[in-house]
Amino acid sequence: RAGGCGRGRGAAVSYDGPATVAGVPVRLRGSARFEPHDGRFHWTARIAPEPRIAALVRAGRREVTVVVGDRSVPARLGEVDPWGGIRLTGAGGPPWPVADPDDTPDGSG
Repeated sequence: RAGGCGRGRGAAVSYDGPATVAGVPVRLRGSARFEPHDGRFHWTARIAPEPRIAALVRAGRREVTVVVGDRSVPARLGEVDPWGGIRLTGAGGPPWPVADPDDTPDGSG
């Protein structure tokens, strides 16, 4: 969903929208899932092809900050895929908003 989140009890929380990675505006598509074994969110995302981020990866940079709206979180860059996209991973809350389904009266989020 463009610029939005998918929500559901026990389901992955998805995001497809704008972000900033290492100070570079990008398009991000990702999902996060709560893992009960360690009590934390784990998330992965794919950055749409962006030559400036690809250059960081090729220069050996892995640790970056991802910003979506007013949320800022640390993340790790993966390799550049054959189409120019770059994988991001993180643990803890994802950079996009995550609503707690229990905050709504019907539990629907």
